[in-house]
Amino acid sequence: MSDVELLVYADRLGGTIPELQAVLDGPLRAFSSVHVLPFYIPFDGADAGFDPVDHAAVDPRLGTWDDLRSLSGTRGLTADLIVNHVSSSSAEFVDWLARGDASEFAGMFLTFDTVFPNGGTEHDITAFYRPRPGLPFTAYQGADGSRHLVWTTFMPSQVDLDVNHPAALRYLRRVLRALADGGVSTVRLDAVGYAVKTPGTDSFMTPETLEFAEVVVALAHEAQVEVLVEVHAHYSQQLAIAPLVDWVYDFALAPLLLHSLGTGTVDRLARWFEIRPENAITVLDTHDGIGIIDAGPSGDRPGLISQDEMASIFARADVATGGHSSIASVVPAWFTLPHQINATFFSTLAGETAPYLLARAVQHFLPGRPQVYYVGLLGGLDDTTLFAETGNGRDVNRHRYPAGEIDLALGTEVTQAQLGLARLRTTHPAFDGEFSWETSGDDEARLLWSNGEARAELTVRTTLGAPSFRIELADAGRERVLATPADLASWERFGR
Repeated sequence: MSDVELLVYADRLGGTIPELQAVLDGPLRAFSSVHVLPFYIPFDGADAGFDPVDHAAVDPRLGTWDDLRSLSGTRGLTADLIVNHVSSSSAEFVDWLARGDASEFAGMFLTFDTVFPNGGTEHDITAFYRPRPGLPFTAYQGADGSRHLVWTTFMPSQVDLDVNHPAALRYLRRVLRALADGGVSTVRLDAVGYAVKTPGTDSFMTPETLEFAEVVVALAHEAQVEVLVEVHAHYSQQLAIAPLVDWVYDFALAPLLLHSLGTGTVDRLARWFEIRPENAITVLDTHDGIGIIDAGPSGDRPGLISQDEMASIFARADVATGGHSSIASVVPAWFTLPHQINATFFSTLAGETAPYLLARAVQHFLPGRPQVYYVGLLGGLDDTTLFAETGNGRDVNRHRYPAGEIDLALGTEVTQAQLGLARLRTTHPAFDGEFSWETSGDDEARLLWSNGEARAELTVRTTLGAPSFRIELADAGRERVLATPADLASWERFGR
């Protein structure tokens, strides 16, 4: 049996860390692990906590390190280690601007000259991959009048670290120590794919990136913390980094399921089942949207799906969301398609329960650790109001749930069915055994776990207009079939 993990913002589900724990100890107790998205100072910055002013402190509006240690007492706890950047308001960056070379943080931040000591050409500069429009530089001026072009891969207020510099490594070691002392058992290396800039390449998931990942893994293991790496990229890059870390995301599953449900086929899923890493955190949706590039081609490398098939996924999402996903999704520089759909997974399926639960069932049956995003768990549709307020496309999938709205969502069929899937994955003995799979025809796949007499078999059919799932269970000499949302919602292990 394995963990099933909830991915959540403390302030958007519960409001504080103690209130989040109350929900996890109560109606969401089926989740044996939780990934709490950035709770650092400030948790509500320009990038929803991914621009830490103080990466080693809990924002007091959310709670304390004692609250996090309490939260982790009976479950796994994952937190983000933001390795690419810090806030321009951080004490370290402010000190460097004020004191220049006299600062103990001198060299910690990446400038244009660090990467291009002899100057960079137009070709050199435009070769870099950036998930935003425009160039990755922001002008800053020191107190002595010195001028700097600082690398800002994501936002002007998110200043990049020179991760090869001793000052940056000391900073990361200090943050890791604080997280480990606070009860964190796994760190997610946020945006590690962008962390190393290497002239002559696109500087995304290069050999130099893998070398840096090994350094951070060693630092984390020194602190007795496991490492999950976040890489939105060609699937071959996931396969390359998987042996170097404890956990890697299976980002390819979501677009492949959307392809299968949109075409009535399972052949592309089957290809992925053959090669996917087993040390995978399996996701359909995250706080950043639904990655599509993870299954597509890159340069001369073919994808699990083609560029045209990627475009079709975006087109179907556009129809399902009434055109809103096209408005909210961002096309990076030098690209013709967005790299992700900014919409909830439920919205990309037009709020239809059957295909949605089919996808969730596949997610829960694959090897690795299923991770369910809080908005997806609660059957959330696009928060177009929040998007209109902020202009941030990712906010359509970052809804804030007050207590009353949580209670309403917990009573819905789609949420109760997902909680049943979580109970199934974490308590049925079949999941301690061997995994296998097979396809039958163009639109049917079977996923099987067996452990002695215990068996759990999922059959999914992606037939256009009539998607369906069927789970056959055997345990302690008894059998049961789950084929409806109500079946999933009511499931408890025999003898409990």
